[in-house]
Amino acid sequence: MSTALRIVVAGAGGRMGHAVISALRNRNDAVLHAALEAPGNASLGKDAGMMAGGAPLNVPVTQDALAAVVRADAIIDFTTPASSVALAALAAQARIVHVIGSTGFAAADEEKIKAAARHAVIVKSGNFSLGVNALMMLVREAARMLPAYDAEIVETHHAQKADAPSGTALMIARAIAEGRKLTPEDVIAPPHHGLTGPRQRGRIAIASVRAGSVVGDHTAIFAGARERIEITHRAEDRAIFAEGALAAALWGHGKKPGLYSMEDVLRG
Repeated sequence: MSTALRIVVAGAGGRMGHAVISALRNRNDAVLHAALEAPGNASLGKDAGMMAGGAPLNVPVTQDALAAVVRADAIIDFTTPASSVALAALAAQARIVHVIGSTGFAAADEEKIKAAARHAVIVKSGNFSLGVNALMMLVREAARMLPAYDAEIVETHHAQKADAPSGTALMIARAIAEGRKLTPEDVIAPPHHGLTGPRQRGRIAIASVRAGSVVGDHTAIFAGARERIEITHRAEDRAIFAEGALAAALWGHGKKPGLYSMEDVLRG
C-alpha cells in the first residue's frame, strides 16, 4: 500500500480502544486518524496516545463522529450496539470500511447494519483473534463428526463486560449448529437454571462467568456416554484482537461494499 490507512478508533477510552491505538504505533501501513468516545466520557480531550499508555500522538479524543470520518479510510469500533449502528450509517455515507467488534446486537440492529453494508465495507465479528477463528473451524468439524454428543459452551470474561453470553460464545454455538446442519435459533438454549429436568437432546446451552480481569476464555464441550472432548481457546492479551481488527480494516480497503466476517478476511 502506497499510503498508510487512516484509522478512526471508536471507543478509544475503553480496553479495546487502548489496544488498537497501541497496535497502531510504529506501523507503516496504518495510522491513527481520529479517536472517538461518547459524550461525557472522561477521556474526551485527552491525547489518545498518552491515554493508551504511550507517547503523545497529537490526536485528541473527540465526540464528533462526523468530523472524525472526514478523510478517514476505516473505523475500528469496539463500542456498543447503538454506537455501532450509528457509525455504520456514517461509514455508509462516507463509503469507508467499518470493522465492528461490538457484541449484543438485537435483530433490528443487525438489519440496520446489513442496510449500511450496501454502501460500506463492513467486517463484523464477535472475535477478531486468528486462534478463535481457527477454533470455529475445529468446532464445526467436531460437531459434524459427533452428531450424537451433547454440546455445551462455557465462556469466562472480566467482571466489567456488559453483555452475556459473549459474541464469541454465540459464534461457537452457531458453528456447532452449522456443523450439524441445524438452525441456530432452534437449538441455542437458555443457560441451565432451576428445576430444568433432564437435558434436552440436541440443545446447546452457554454458561457465562464474569470475574476478575480475564481477557476471554471459551470452551466447547462435546460429551458422549463414556468420553468428553473439550476444545478451548484462552486469550492472554487484547493485542490479538487489535491486530486482527487492523488486519480486517486493511483487507477491507478497496473491497466491494458488503457485510463480511473474519473468516472472509482469513480466506484472503
